[in-house]
Formats: sequence, structure tokens, C-alpha cells
Amino acid sequence: MIKGSISSIESFSTVDGPGIRTVIFFNGCNLRCIYCHNPEMWNKQENNTTVNSLVDKILKNKEYFASTGGVTFSGGEPLLHTEYLVKVCKKLKKHNIHIAIETSGAVNSNYNELLKYLDLIILDLKHVTDGGYQKITGLKTNYTPNLIEAINKNNKKVWIRQVIIPGITDKESYIKELSHYIKNNIKNIEKIEFLPYHKLGSEKYIKLGIPYRCKDIPEMDKKDCEKLYKKFMNIYKSEL
Repeated sequence: MIKGSISSIESFSTVDGPGIRTVIFFNGCNLRCIYCHNPEMWNKQENNTTVNSLVDKILKNKEYFASTGGVTFSGGEPLLHTEYLVKVCKKLKKHNIHIAIETSGAVNSNYNELLKYLDLIILDLKHVTDGGYQKITGLKTNYTPNLIEAINKNNKKVWIRQVIIPGITDKESYIKELSHYIKNNIKNIEKIEFLPYHKLGSEKYIKLGIPYRCKDIPEMDKKDCEKLYKKFMNIYKSEL
């Protein structure tokens, strides 16, 4: 019997997709992002949840989803669990549940069948240059373009998320590159979000005995992030 490695389940989220959502956090990630606030999910843990068990837990919240809410699969990296997710999504679609997935796309695997059941992809862009991507994630090969190609082919709706890190992704030159990359590569975009870098997960590194590589980087001021976003949107709209 196939099981998934679930770290936690959050009910009544309003920030991980449209409406009120149940968010499923999977263990396991092949990236080691310098600002990651969930290092406890890096490694795959014991498979602890059957397909039917997860579906039942999600359906318990169905009445709160109304017409806009649903379930969001996050992590970690949920695309490391495609076989399990296909089985879960097939059952959820019988109940007309809106399904979103939050992913970096950094997985070289077959996710085409899973895409059939997804209504929204929340795509976490790490960096749009090879050097910047490796600096942030520790991974030399960026598989995100492969997922973007599949998303476009399947005409899936997309939300873009970009973490704004002082000294790395807050430069005007970078937001110009970001705008150009999004405009020329990604279709069906419903929303673009800038997320200010924070240190809320830094205490976890101490408990896990892992060096926190962003300790000397200041948190991104929210107002400065908002100003940068407005500047980005002016550039982005001018290129459409």
C-alpha cells in the first residue's frame, strides 16, 4: 500500500492559493536554499499517511472551501511524491476539490499525469540566472524550465513567487531580468508575488545543528519590498 511522507497539515490557510485552503506539507527536498525556513523537511521521513487517510482529512474541510478554496500541496518538494499525489488527486477530483501545488520545479521526474489534476501551480522562482540559482539553492542544474514547459503545454494557471533577499534579488538589474524571464517563458499567469526574506526559521537551524548561511543578511523591509514590487510591475506591464 502506497503511503506519503507528510510533515504537517494546516487547515484554514488563506495565503497558499485562492480562498480557504488545507495545506499539506511533504517531507523531502533536493534543494538547500540559503533562506529556507523549513530545514526539518529537507530529508524524506517515514511514509506515514495512506492515500485514503489523506483524502479523508482533506474532505473533512470541504464545507469551508466554498467555491474558491481547496487543497494545496507544499513542502519540502511535493513533486518528489508524484505517484502518491496522482492517486490522492484522482480521488479528490471525484469530489470537485480545487487542487494547487506549491513547487520550485527542481525535480527531473515525470509529472505530466499529475498536471492533469492540478488547477493551479504556485511556482517558487529561486533565481533566473544559472549562477544566482546555484548560489541560492546549492543545485547546479536548474530543472524549473522543464516544469514551465509542461505547465505551458497543459495550459495550467500559475502564481509566481519570488523571495526578495537583500543584496541578491532586491537589485533593480535583477527585477528587470526577472520581468523579462517571466514575460518570455511563462503563460497563464494569474498573480506575481514578492515575499520579503525573513529569519523566522533561523531557530530551527540551531536545534538541528545546521549552519544558518543567511545570518549576516538583514531581513527584507516589507515597505521596501512593496516599493520594489511596484517598480517591478511597472517594468513587467511595459513589456506586455
